[in-house]
Amino acid sequence: MTNKLEKSADIGVFIALIAFTIVFPCLNAFTAEGSAMHVSGFQLSVWGKYMCYAVLALSLNMLWGYTGLLCLGQCLFFALGGYAFGMYLILSIGESGDMASLPTFLNWDDLPAIWGPFFSPVFAVGAVLLVPGIVAFIFGFLAFRSRIKGVYFSILTQALTYAGFLLFNSNETPFGGTNGFTNFKVLFGADVNTAAIDQGLFIASGVLLIGVYALLTWLLATKFGKVQRAIRDSENRVRFSGFSTTHYKVFIFVLSAMVAGAAGALYVPQAGIINPGEMLPARGLDIVVWVAVGGRSSKFGPVIGAILVSLLKSYTTQVFPEYWLIILGGIFVFVVIFMPDGVVGLIKKVIALMKGDPEEIDENIEEETA
Repeated sequence: MTNKLEKSADIGVFIALIAFTIVFPCLNAFTAEGSAMHVSGFQLSVWGKYMCYAVLALSLNMLWGYTGLLCLGQCLFFALGGYAFGMYLILSIGESGDMASLPTFLNWDDLPAIWGPFFSPVFAVGAVLLVPGIVAFIFGFLAFRSRIKGVYFSILTQALTYAGFLLFNSNETPFGGTNGFTNFKVLFGADVNTAAIDQGLFIASGVLLIGVYALLTWLLATKFGKVQRAIRDSENRVRFSGFSTTHYKVFIFVLSAMVAGAAGALYVPQAGIINPGEMLPARGLDIVVWVAVGGRSSKFGPVIGAILVSLLKSYTTQVFPEYWLIILGGIFVFVVIFMPDGVVGLIKKVIALMKGDPEEIDENIEEETA
């Protein structure tokens, strides 16, 4: 019965995501400005960024919700993907090798050697996935081989993130220093400041979200997914059963990093900027709150959490900007104490109460979040 409900829920989620991805850009393209149904280019970009955040939250849920690894460094992989694509966008401003066309804040006489390959869009797209993946593989292999887990793993990922922030924040490195990259003008040969590009980026973000959700759904249905959740529940038992937990954890860590990098690449042209601020440890904590609010160990929960918290942040930072961090901390404490299963868990309990059978749904929630 539970499996049927999950399949029905997955189908409903896919339909909703596909509909949103198609309808929202159409409201921008085919409705008159000033109409109640019209979606502006600004709104399209904002919701495109929210979908990138949702993908980022799903990438953390792969680790935390289903493998039991609380990573505080997902923002690093997100930023690495963003920087890789941002380098291509910066080089696209002018002709190949034309230093005069580059933004003046870079202040270079010669193009650094590491930038050369990023004239190629194919290389840049590959780097979006490979750079976060390679960093995650090296770090993950060393950490998991040493059997580092729990709070020690979380602290190390936060330390890695802060190290990345210091590196990219330095003006001595060829990554724009504190300014990062901004003022993008061209994307794959087209002007980025056009409605068509806004619509295309939104659709690409929606397709990425649907694809990652489908990947997670498929992965959890495989033997790998079962072992993954077994590692979360009792890693020692899995190891004693003859499985190499190190290999499983390295693989899912690398996969989640690559997903986060892809989200970062689509985020950058919609935000119009990428800088070291995306690597601040506080950003990693934001992602944890998204997943906790939506519902850890729930496939769609992190999507809900990322969008809800982002909407609240957008409103609060305009009305009460000095209180946002206090509000965010309060939300996290409230969720941990009163809503341990997040919004999705609350919805399940409400449905169970409406049906008059709360015990059954409580058992299902306990099985999912054990």
